[in-house]
Amino acid sequence: MAIAIREDVGLPRDELERLSHLQPAFGQSLGADATAASRFFVAGQALIDRLPPRPQRSEAEQSAADTLKTHLRDARIAFLRRHAAALYAQLTEDRSRFVRVEELVFRAAEAVPGLVPTRDQIRAERTLQQKDKEGHEVDQGLFLCQVLSHPLSGDHLVHGMLRPRAESLDVLPDFQRDGRIELGTTTVEREGPVGYLYHGNPRYLNAEDDSTTSTLEIGTDLVLLDPSIEVGVMRGKVVEHPRYAGRRVFNAGINLTHLYHGQISLVDFFVVRDMGFLHKMYRGLSGPEFWPHEIETTDEKPWIAAVEAFAIGGGCQLLLAMDHVLAERSSFFNLPARKEGIIPGVSNMRLWRFVGDRAARQAILFERQFAADSPAGQLICDTVVPDGQMDDALLRTIEALTSSGVVSAAGNRKAMRIGQESLDVFRQYMAVYCREQAFCHYSPQLIRNLEQNWNAAARPL
Repeated sequence: MAIAIREDVGLPRDELERLSHLQPAFGQSLGADATAASRFFVAGQALIDRLPPRPQRSEAEQSAADTLKTHLRDARIAFLRRHAAALYAQLTEDRSRFVRVEELVFRAAEAVPGLVPTRDQIRAERTLQQKDKEGHEVDQGLFLCQVLSHPLSGDHLVHGMLRPRAESLDVLPDFQRDGRIELGTTTVEREGPVGYLYHGNPRYLNAEDDSTTSTLEIGTDLVLLDPSIEVGVMRGKVVEHPRYAGRRVFNAGINLTHLYHGQISLVDFFVVRDMGFLHKMYRGLSGPEFWPHEIETTDEKPWIAAVEAFAIGGGCQLLLAMDHVLAERSSFFNLPARKEGIIPGVSNMRLWRFVGDRAARQAILFERQFAADSPAGQLICDTVVPDGQMDDALLRTIEALTSSGVVSAAGNRKAMRIGQESLDVFRQYMAVYCREQAFCHYSPQLIRNLEQNWNAAARPL
């Protein structure tokens, strides 16, 4: 198929013709097809690199870049449809090793040059505002979509992401000894049978970004790994904002300022968050061995959320993974992802189970907000607490949960999940999410939304 590019953009005709002839027809072994694919991917990217940087391109030059990207991505998808499972097996030594998604995408870049971006390409993109990026991360999303679409490789990857992080195992002895640990802006404390996970990002009203994802996951691991802890509690720290000075705020969702300035990663934030700490809260930690046909064998504990002020976006997503939610009477929950231009994590799969399909669509597509003390809000939270009385309410709830032990909690959680959200359903959702969130993340509409609804251009990092 000829690759049609206007002559006035300055790309050499002979190289465009050569690229057209390099378009691979897959059907051989992984090795043979990977070699052919890489020749095409690398040659195509070299032509894109001949164009000016994205902010300096003319309309015709950007159209040429988009045409080349479309041909390259069509070929990447065709290659992955045939070989994603075999490539994943190669990257994980026939599924004998667990490789987290953050590392997996770069192993794939080394194994099949041009299939996904290299570390250097991602590092270079990180220096740019979101609107000025080439969008290499989209290809990471396409790769992960195809891996997760395959049941065996996808289940193995999900299992691997539920394993404790290496950093968590490193600091576990210190936490068990001291009963407290500071992890950046995340703090974990043990009080009796309770593990408190305190989330903070005070300058940004406790929003989440790349700097909080790993620390929240390590904190979650510690609560789940410490055998003396029976129940986890998540709560926001005190923030700096004048409007909420001296008050705790649960969670303001994604850091929109960081998003606009290109500091939110597709993999390290969006994918790792939902396959990492949030999924661990919902499903627990997986074991050291992967048995494909075993169902719900994780080690888990019940979780309580204490919502003060609000649970916006990602904060509301967290509530859908909790076993019990306490919320201040004046607090509210919402999912403004449409206004931002992104998908609200796994909420599309979970929110309807709480409030019904129609209300879930209103929340996700039309920005419906739920006041904690409203009938709909009380479908998301279990206990409405008078403002300023969260400490006492938490103690009463913890006492009620732990006074007779929590031995059956894990079994009941597993039994409920089988009927609500099996591991297979989660895997399929994440396959779609990785692909669709990647395109949302690099949509021009996202930038317009942030500038119109958030005044993002006027907000410095």
